[in-house]
Amino acid sequence: MALDPLPAWPAVGSLAGGSGALALAWAIREHRGRPGVDWFLGVFAAQATWCLSYGAGLLVADPAVRAALEATMWLGVIWTGIAFLGFALEYTGRSDIVRSRLFAAIVGFGLLSSALVATNPLHGTFWTDFGRDPVFGVETVSYALRPWAYLTVVVETVLVASAVFLLVDTLLSYGPLYRRESAAVALSSLPPGFALIAWTLELGPVPQLQLAPLMFVPHMVLDAYAFNRAEMFNRNPTTSRAAERTAIDDLADPIVALALDRRVVRLNPAAETVLGVDAETARDRPFADVLELPVSVGDGDAAEPGDEPGGDEDADSGSPETVRIDAASGTGKRTYAVSVSRLTDPNETHVGYTVVLSDVTERERRRQQLEVLNRILRHNLRNDAGVVHGYGEILRDRLDDPELTRMADAVERRAGALAALGEKAGTVERLLGDSDPEPTDVRDLLRSVIADARERDGDATVELDVDGAKRDLDDAEVDAIDRGWTTHVRPDALQAVVENTVENAVDHHDGEGTERDDGETWVGASLCREADDGGEKGDARFVLTVEDDGPGIPDHEVEAVESGRETALEHGSGLGLWVVAWGAAAIGADVEYEAREPRGTRVTASIPVVDDL
Repeated sequence: MALDPLPAWPAVGSLAGGSGALALAWAIREHRGRPGVDWFLGVFAAQATWCLSYGAGLLVADPAVRAALEATMWLGVIWTGIAFLGFALEYTGRSDIVRSRLFAAIVGFGLLSSALVATNPLHGTFWTDFGRDPVFGVETVSYALRPWAYLTVVVETVLVASAVFLLVDTLLSYGPLYRRESAAVALSSLPPGFALIAWTLELGPVPQLQLAPLMFVPHMVLDAYAFNRAEMFNRNPTTSRAAERTAIDDLADPIVALALDRRVVRLNPAAETVLGVDAETARDRPFADVLELPVSVGDGDAAEPGDEPGGDEDADSGSPETVRIDAASGTGKRTYAVSVSRLTDPNETHVGYTVVLSDVTERERRRQQLEVLNRILRHNLRNDAGVVHGYGEILRDRLDDPELTRMADAVERRAGALAALGEKAGTVERLLGDSDPEPTDVRDLLRSVIADARERDGDATVELDVDGAKRDLDDAEVDAIDRGWTTHVRPDALQAVVENTVENAVDHHDGEGTERDDGETWVGASLCREADDGGEKGDARFVLTVEDDGPGIPDHEVEAVESGRETALEHGSGLGLWVVAWGAAAIGADVEYEAREPRGTRVTASIPVVDDL
């Protein structure tokens, strides 16, 4: 023993482990109330009891005192595993398990074991043949462990292993977010755990010396890292798990989780209400028993490797189906859009499906109402405007009175305007539908629209200027522009933007312009292609500018369209402005309106250049 570098080093190491536990408990006391903190304080209390009792016992020779300190050490062993599991459950967002009967049984086992340790001299349930067996200059003891002592070590080992599993699962599930904290705390339990097992099985050259208290020194170092460097209790997985539960349970949309065999795994409260089935009752039942869908979950896609024919296919593609459900809440039949998507684990393995039901009853009702009203409006306008227009022409040709002729001409023009309004209503209906992007030549489209405008109003001056490039572009960029005027967007939406922008300028002129000597209609349209940010790919735009010297568009109509508010269409261009706005939204274009001096309006439409994907 003279060769020992540090006298009584087992006692010094054990006391250091206990002191470290107390120091860490003091350091995290300010975090009390946060998930897992109170349980971790319990872990440190148990570890301090374990280490300090064993370390003090190694310095005590009195048999009675030594036996009492050994029993106290066993109390630390018993409660370390229980408190550590409680911490892991609460820290990883599973506090409901802490309040379960299973955990209550674990605590009950700890209480019973504690009572047996405290009264061991009366019955010898934990150990017998207690006696001094000094080594390395300290008062180690030897005794024969009884079955309950072995059971206690097994239970505590299982509890610690379960806690480590929960922390590792958190590490794998949430990626780098909690990696350092979980890894440090999980690894910290390994050294003392293996040392306890080795002592219980009497492994090693000095079986009477328990090294577990000494192994709490590296344990405390890893825990200190988790608390201080990784800020363990400033963020924890409880936040993520609570967010996941909230995201599902608090959603108003019914959500059903299915296993690969299409059996129900989980329903959120909204699904229980709509489907009229209790979550526990529905669990493990085929989804078809709960809700009959128009298409089976997973149909229509290629099977994954290992799937049986007609088995687990990708259910992500395709447009959502709709289903009518007689809601259990008593609100009558409602229409739901059904969206089916795959569930994958962190390793991207396909493990099931989620079925989301979105209530689209009001949307479908409005769509039907709009379609009916639109068709009736268009039909009546077309027929009645045609009759009025015809009679107006007849009257104008037969009347000799100039005043009556002027009035007949006004009737004819108004009838034409009503017919045009009906056509715009048809454009609105088409814009509200869905259509696929197609390659569309913007230059050809604009030329066609200009030609139609000139033909419709032969007295109007409609100028067209197609540059092809901004003046500040270099030769390479100009060459790129010359290669095409095509963009891949919805052609109906693009035509609506170009057509209505030009038509609004031509049709609503008041004959008091400044560009022509006679004050009649003048419109100037220009088209160029420009590239922002140095001409990087994806930044190119077609810029359409339409100017007129008419009366201008009332500010309240422009403000209403730009803000998305409904307003009375006091000006004849009102519906046309909305058509331009909806068409621009469908193709990702930006439209700006500004007053032109000395009078008139300038409309600028910035149209994205979309490559064929």
